[in-house]
Amino acid sequence: MIKLDLSEVAVGNFAEIEKKMTLKMVKSFASISNDFNPLHLDEKYAANSRYKGLIIHGLMATSLFSGLFGTKLPGEGCVYKSQNVRFIRPIYVGDLVNARVEVTEVNIKKKLISFSTRCFVNGKKMIDGESQVFVP
Repeated sequence: MIKLDLSEVAVGNFAEIEKKMTLKMVKSFASISNDFNPLHLDEKYAANSRYKGLIIHGLMATSLFSGLFGTKLPGEGCVYKSQNVRFIRPIYVGDLVNARVEVTEVNIKKKLISFSTRCFVNGKKMIDGESQVFVP
């Protein structure tokens, strides 16, 4: 686990992770979120939907940002202040998601870092957003 000093963080710094979205993970996330929408869990239902297959919970993918913030950039002790998110395309069960956070602004006085937050599958942007985190 990393813990960066705010003075070490600069615009353009980024962190990313790749994670395969499995049905087991979707079931666990459904249990945590209490979102049992059949688009996420019922293959027959999802096959007959506009998506033609099981899609993951969008917030399951965005939760990868939290892991990046807490372990890589800026690291230990930071706390989410805000997150805006736009779901551009569905992410399917089995997709390999690349989650990326990139510093867009550093406010040393307020101990606040702003980020662009994005998820990609096969190079296509699936999720786009902005966030802010407080640094201890």
